[in-house]
Amino acid sequence: MKKKFIIPGLLLLTAVGIYSCKKDIYNGADSLVETQFTDSSAVLKSLVSFPLGMAAEYPLSSTNNSYWAVIKREASWITFGNELKNDAVVKADGTYDFTRADNFYNMATAAGIKVFGHTLVWHSQQRASYYNSLIGGGGSGSGPTNLIVNPGFETTTVGTTAEPADGWSVLNGAGQFVSTATNVNAGAKALQINVPAGGQNYNTQMVTKAQIAVTAGKTYTISYYIKGAAAQSIQFEIRPYSGATAGSVNYQGGKAVGTSYAKVSYDYAIPAGVTAIQLAFDLGGTQNTLYLDDVSITDASIVAPPTGNALATIVDNAMKRHIQTVVSRYVGKITAWDVINEPFSDAAELRNNTNTPATGRTDVFVWQNYLGRDYASKAFTYARASDPTADLYMNDYNLESSVAKLDAFVALAKELKAANTGITGVGTQMHCNINTSYTQIDAMFQKLAATGLKVRISELDVRLNPTEKVGDVGSFPALRTLQAAMYNYVVKAYFKYVPEAQRGGITVWGVADTDSWIVTSLAKNDAPLLFNGSYGKKQAFAGFAQALKGQ
Repeated sequence: MKKKFIIPGLLLLTAVGIYSCKKDIYNGADSLVETQFTDSSAVLKSLVSFPLGMAAEYPLSSTNNSYWAVIKREASWITFGNELKNDAVVKADGTYDFTRADNFYNMATAAGIKVFGHTLVWHSQQRASYYNSLIGGGGSGSGPTNLIVNPGFETTTVGTTAEPADGWSVLNGAGQFVSTATNVNAGAKALQINVPAGGQNYNTQMVTKAQIAVTAGKTYTISYYIKGAAAQSIQFEIRPYSGATAGSVNYQGGKAVGTSYAKVSYDYAIPAGVTAIQLAFDLGGTQNTLYLDDVSITDASIVAPPTGNALATIVDNAMKRHIQTVVSRYVGKITAWDVINEPFSDAAELRNNTNTPATGRTDVFVWQNYLGRDYASKAFTYARASDPTADLYMNDYNLESSVAKLDAFVALAKELKAANTGITGVGTQMHCNINTSYTQIDAMFQKLAATGLKVRISELDVRLNPTEKVGDVGSFPALRTLQAAMYNYVVKAYFKYVPEAQRGGITVWGVADTDSWIVTSLAKNDAPLLFNGSYGKKQAFAGFAQALKGQ
């Protein structure tokens, strides 16, 4: 039976606060016309042929009999809230531990419940410390510090024959060393050495002006780029100091010089007691024009992080390994997965380290920052290779409230489908409010269905206190009815706009109000689920069940 339900003005102000537009609450109506949601006799999973699920946590499932009893009675599927997320299975050293996930899977299977795999590639709840270690602390491109002053001869503040570039002194061959803006290896300048005929290698000689502080026992890499008008060989010297006292000079002769720039590199272990060194070049003995650039002394134990293609390859391999490791473990057991989760920011941009900063968190690793848009097709391809028959979904939130995000999401889904990556479905989380727009819900389901992929409501809950009123908000009849009406409408719209063959299922994100992530993680005063804190059925349950029945 349907009846007209009118909320008195005073109760409305008390229960839901003063709204600037009443239509925001009633989706265009001045009064709420709905079935009085009182029929809660049904068992949810018995009402539909598609997967009817609930999000579940292993600690509660294994210790709270009431919680697990509701799940077993009402749900044909569960989605693990955390147990298959990256940081739940990947350890600090990159190895895997599936103990808890396996225990939960076995518990569900014993109860006749199927498991939806959530989630393979996300930006949050990642073992970020491990992945950042693979790319040098975040792939910033910074490496070991070069201890040479003015290594590329870029500055020539003095510019004399005795000091042709800042930080370098001529020992022999005044006038033979000049700064040049041609024949450079990198940057704007290099050092040109005009070597005369005759003489010895030490007749054309240059040294770092200052002593370079080093640590005894540590190995340093000395390198430089050099070329000549003609091929020859040269010598460099490492001059160690113990305090202020010079030690035995290390001569490195016979270093080849070609007619094109080439890098010369040498690892030098600092002797005991040595606290500083100087680097000298002995370039005489053969008439030639030499060019020297980009001299470096660095701590050999510090490896520069990869960049460019090398960086992308490391991240790609890490993502591939994770997907294949997890999916392969549950082939034939878990038959549906969220392959990529929340790919877009709230501004409808593909996530990167700028629009999704870690901001002090240790669990954020944004895969697409390093792989770009192609990360999505790679992820689905790897998942499909690991399980040829599983349903593979892309999942995101706020699709019912942001047209821009919905359109970006749909565009990517269509790309993935057209590229035959293996995607079979799209998931809309639907963390709704009592005043979420019915019109936008309709439009979302129509656009998702138009992809031709399966459509799944993946994380449904309905906040009855979006304006964060104080007090026992769950006790207000007006709010409870609005919540039941929203649950009812979401299901009816799903049935109306998503063809039966494309219905991937509905999962409610939690069991009882007191267990909801909105209460426990966001610390909000709310009651967003189908069961109250005592696991009793709410009016929301009746609204949801009646819609599943087609009412």
